[in-house]
This record gives sequence, C-alpha cells and structure tokens, in this order.
Amino acid sequence: MKKTDKRIPALLRFAAAITALNIAGHFYLGFEQSYAHAIIALITGYSVELTIESVKAFVDKRKPAFMTGGTVGFFTFLLPAHISSLAVSMLIFANVNLMPVVFGVAAALLSKTIFRVNMKGRSKHFLNPSNTGIALTFLAFPWVGSAPPYQFTESVSGIGDWILVVIFVTLGSFLNAKYTKKMPLIFAWLGGFLLQAIVRTNLMDTATIAAIGPMTGVAFLLFTFYMVSDPSTTPMKFKNQIYFGLAVAFAYGALMALHVVFGLFFALASVCTARGIYFWILDITSKKQEEDILNPILQTELIPDMSVVDYKEPVITQPELVER
Repeated sequence: MKKTDKRIPALLRFAAAITALNIAGHFYLGFEQSYAHAIIALITGYSVELTIESVKAFVDKRKPAFMTGGTVGFFTFLLPAHISSLAVSMLIFANVNLMPVVFGVAAALLSKTIFRVNMKGRSKHFLNPSNTGIALTFLAFPWVGSAPPYQFTESVSGIGDWILVVIFVTLGSFLNAKYTKKMPLIFAWLGGFLLQAIVRTNLMDTATIAAIGPMTGVAFLLFTFYMVSDPSTTPMKFKNQIYFGLAVAFAYGALMALHVVFGLFFALASVCTARGIYFWILDITSKKQEEDILNPILQTELIPDMSVVDYKEPVITQPELVER
C-alpha cells in the first residue's frame, strides 16, 4: 500500500460518523435544515471534487485519481468531499435557501486547490476545508447563521442527553487518539478555552459560567473532535499541536472580546491562515538562502577567474597588399 493509504481508515470512520449523525439528526434529533440541504450539499461536493481532479489530470496529462482504483478507489476519492459537504450543510442554517449551502461546499473544496503552500518539500493545503467554507459563507451571506446548538439534542431528554454526549466524546476520542493522533491539540484547545474564558470574564467583569457554557454543548464537542483536529491542516509534532490548540483558543477569546460572532469558525480560520503564511515565508526564505549559496558556486564554475588567467596580446597579421 502507498504511504498516503494510512489516511483511509480515518477518512472512512469520519465519513461513517458524520453520515450517521446527519441521518439521526434529520430523522430523530431535530435538525432544522431540510433534507434538500444535505442532498444539494453532497451533489455539489461530488461535482466540484470530480471537476477539479479532472482539470488537474488534463493539465498534468495523467489519468484522474478517481479512475485508478476501481469502484473502491472512486468512493475513497470522494470521502473528503463527502465529509466537507455534510459538515457545511449541518453547521449552517440558511432557512429555505440552497445557494448558501452550494457556495459553502464549493468554497470548502476549492480552498484545497487555491490555498496551498510548500511544507517540507510538499505542496499542501493549509486551510481547514469545512471550516473555511462555513466562514466564507458567513462573510458572503451576512443573513446566514450557524445551526442552532439545540438541534443536536432537541428530541432527546433525561438519560438520552448523557448518552449522546458519551457517544460523541468516546467516538471522537477514539478516532483522534488512534488515527489522527491529535489528542494533545484537543487537550490544549480545551484548556486554552477554559483559560481564556476565565481571563476574559475577569478583565471585562462578565459571568465566567456563561463563558464556559458552550463547552457543555454538542456543537462544541463536534467542533473539538471533528473540526479543530483536522489531520491535514494541523501540526503533527506534540509541542506544535499544543501551540496550535492554544492559538485557536486565544484567537477565539480575542474575537469574543471584540464582539465578533461565529468566533469558533473565524478563530480556526485565522490560525490556519497564520500558519500558512508562516510556511510561505519559510519557503521563500529557504529558497533565497539556496540561491545565495548556489549563485557563487555557479558563477565560479561558469565564469573563470580572469585574475589568474595569463593574458596574451592577440597577434594581428597584416593582410597582403594587392597591387592595382
């Protein structure tokens, strides 16, 4: 198997989890969106992903990736689009309008192609696709809101509330501990969120209990275990995961202090953007250093040092005189 195949088990489980959540949400939990939002999101996601890969393959004069692994390869190729499409349709509320969902899904998938940077010799996208699509939708359609948190638990009560939370925490912890290896980031994010809530409310003389209230909701758990921990756009090293999780929490606290709504999504987008800019600057700097090292070597090899070359006057012979 190829090295990239190790992502497939995680993708399969994330896709299965978000599919099960959407089915349960629409038929039982109480999702406010219509079935049409999920369906149009999936159609848009599959279409955009297949079109992007077809264009890339045509330009590179190769076979599209979705045509190289048979039926299994085709469905595996669509897993990221499937996850992003359902995440966008599930986490925004556009009333009866479908175009914001189409825009959000398309923006999410296009961001992987447009916003790329060289990381350790490989070209990678640095923006979390689902989060980027949602954040851009809020900017492009100011009247669109986030999905109401109550929609995840509207139809459950009593022991059902606890069972649902236990399922989210257990499944999310299992996926991130075994497959994505992002538990350090998650713990840093949770600790940072709690810390910023305490500091912010004490500085602004507001209720701390209200600031940490979002941590008890299912929407916050979804963001924690399935959004902020995206394996493709977050660091792998332990200490870098800690920095990333704390940075998102700090950005959220700053946005809340500035009264910016949808702080979770914009905080993650801002940190991912800053990380991308950092690698972009790092790439430019490394290329400049390589040029500084190579240029003198190339000049020495291609242009000999004239100071050590014996110079001889050219011998000019007079042409023979021709008598008229």
